[in-house]
Amino acid sequence: MAITIRKGFAATAAALLILAFTPGAAAADPDPRIGLTGGWLDAQEAASNIERLAHVDKPAGSFDPANPSNFSYVASDLAFKGNVAFMGGYNGFTVFDVANPSAPSILTTVVCPGGQGDVSVFGNLLFMSVEETRGRVDCGTNPAVGTRFQGVRVFDISNVTNPQQVAAVQLCRGSHTHSLVTKPGDTDNVYVYVSGTAGVRTDGLAGCNNNPAAGVDPSRWRIDVIKVPVAAPDQAAVVNNPRLFADETTGAVDGLQNAPQTPRHPSGSNWSPSPVTDACHDITSYPAIGLAAGACEGNGILIDISDPANPKRLDEVADPNFAYWHSATINNDGTKVIFTDEWGGGTGARCRDTDLPSWGANAIFDIVDGKMEFRSYYKLPVPQTVVENCVAHNGSLLPVPGRDIMVQAWYQGGLSVLDFTDSANPKEIAFFDRGPVNPNALSLGGFWSAYWHNGQVYGSEIARGFDTFGLKPSEFLSAAEIAAAREVQVPETNPQHQQKFTWTPSLANTRARFDQLVRTCTTTITGNRNGIVVADGVTCLDGATVRGAITVRPGASLLAINSTINGALASSSASAVHLYDSTLNGAMAVSGTTGSLAVVDSTIRGAVSLSGARTPGVASVIAGNDVFGVLSCTGNNPTPINVGSKNKVRGLAVGQCAALD
Repeated sequence: MAITIRKGFAATAAALLILAFTPGAAAADPDPRIGLTGGWLDAQEAASNIERLAHVDKPAGSFDPANPSNFSYVASDLAFKGNVAFMGGYNGFTVFDVANPSAPSILTTVVCPGGQGDVSVFGNLLFMSVEETRGRVDCGTNPAVGTRFQGVRVFDISNVTNPQQVAAVQLCRGSHTHSLVTKPGDTDNVYVYVSGTAGVRTDGLAGCNNNPAAGVDPSRWRIDVIKVPVAAPDQAAVVNNPRLFADETTGAVDGLQNAPQTPRHPSGSNWSPSPVTDACHDITSYPAIGLAAGACEGNGILIDISDPANPKRLDEVADPNFAYWHSATINNDGTKVIFTDEWGGGTGARCRDTDLPSWGANAIFDIVDGKMEFRSYYKLPVPQTVVENCVAHNGSLLPVPGRDIMVQAWYQGGLSVLDFTDSANPKEIAFFDRGPVNPNALSLGGFWSAYWHNGQVYGSEIARGFDTFGLKPSEFLSAAEIAAAREVQVPETNPQHQQKFTWTPSLANTRARFDQLVRTCTTTITGNRNGIVVADGVTCLDGATVRGAITVRPGASLLAINSTINGALASSSASAVHLYDSTLNGAMAVSGTTGSLAVVDSTIRGAVSLSGARTPGVASVIAGNDVFGVLSCTGNNPTPINVGSKNKVRGLAVGQCAALD
């Protein structure tokens, strides 16, 4: 399998060299998302660098045939456990088998009204948010019968085809969304941070009141923290109501934004919703680094969650363009955060050609010394029609090594995959879109969320159902980068909860790094060339024949693919040296490499000496080569590896490379 992947990448890498570095590219065609015909289940589709693998309509009883946009049947958020997906909704949740992403199937549907119905999973437990007054403790469908419920439900999903409710924690403002938080080392408990945005209950639930901020223990201006013993979920209970918005000096509970910064939205319309902070809409937790990002109506905040029961606010930001801080995504390194603005509340057309790129968009911040510094906005780069609700919504990271990439839902704006590695210059690299649900009038629809899970992208379509997608190689994302991302497998994926991605050294991972370096080439050489001195920048050989030696000076880089070098190769303190599917008719002496070093599937007719590489976190890869001479490796940190593809050494393999043949 590894050999198949490796060989298959050669053409892609060569294409990358040509596409990325040939001037005078043809003008782009009109964006295919413009002018898509509409329809509930037969709308026209457009895609770039991603393909829809399958679609499953909402099951009977989970939609209103007379009104597909009926709010009572909206499909909401997604969660995953292995090869099982859970799609929440205002009327309950649906369970899918996604072992074959090209042919997902419905395992069961649980009818349990109450909206939003956002779901998360932890082991054999599923958590579900309920905020509507029609919710009933027993999941009853008649709001006039039974005990009212607004809060977080807990289901036992040890049998995913027959979930059973085992707990229901009542809350003063219900649960619009929730976030799972774990504490490293504590396997006995999971914490649930609850964001309640509904009005305070007046049905007599103990401890609830609608007191003003200066009153006694008001039920607003706080979040709820539920502690759930994993072995006894029926004992789940609220253990804290942190005042994350309090003024650090006065202690006033309403210490953040209490009114819009201007009387009207910058568009001239009324604020909708109003950016006033008395709750969080979403809190995205990242327990591995002890950090969370709260999108809290009028503010974006950073939160210390190292003690899950007692979160503390670290920093806060506001933005005069933001109508409603909705959700957040932290990059894998914990050095950036994206906040979304749900201007219009998700039901309005906010991607029109008259709407500025800073309205209803993402705001991207760098995290510097624990503080957020604004870098840029990102908005869907193509306008949508006035009959399509469209604004920034939920998404997740793609585990592409070395890059910050996110897939995101934009309601009827479809899905957008954005690269924010350069936080000041984010760009779209893939998309999928459908025409409007109703081509004649604004009707609720589109993607609520889009998430990456174990190799594929999944989307929940509000009015239409469940979709699966596969990324396609392009000049923006290579086959190797996609393969490296697919190698990252996790037991669970949840909205508003991030886990730290790690990559096991592999041929795909190594080649992904090469493909990323290719995009930075400052000089590209094809055809015949005499000996070369690489003094600075990144020199790329693509199908080249070099007649003579190559010398790579300190700080410079050499990348070669499908090339022949008739002479020695020497480098000292180079930033990077990579050879793929190439032939070196001479000795190779590489010392003191500071960035990355890889020699893969190449033939070297001469001795090879690799020494003193200092490439933190990135082991040098020497794999699948035919070496006619001694292979010697000394003083490299980390130690070179062959990622399971042995070298054929005709001389001796010595030092750190003794085990690589």
